[in-house]
Amino acid sequence: MKQIDLDDLPPRVARTLAGLSPDEDLVLVRGGLVVGRLTASLAPPPPDEAPADQPAEERMKEVMEQFNAMIHDAF
Repeated sequence: MKQIDLDDLPPRVARTLAGLSPDEDLVLVRGGLVVGRLTASLAPPPPDEAPADQPAEERMKEVMEQFNAMIHDAF
């Protein structure tokens, strides 16, 4: 999946993208020709809270493993 920070875009483009309703399409046009189509979706739900029976140390270890895997994948 690719990601674009709305703060890096021109204000008009950022407002247009942020204002899309779920399942609304945005057609990308260049020189009068359709070059792409984006479909908005709902933002992902927040991550589940750690189970009450999972110790904080175990949860921290799990989070750090995920972080390290993401860093290694990115570089």
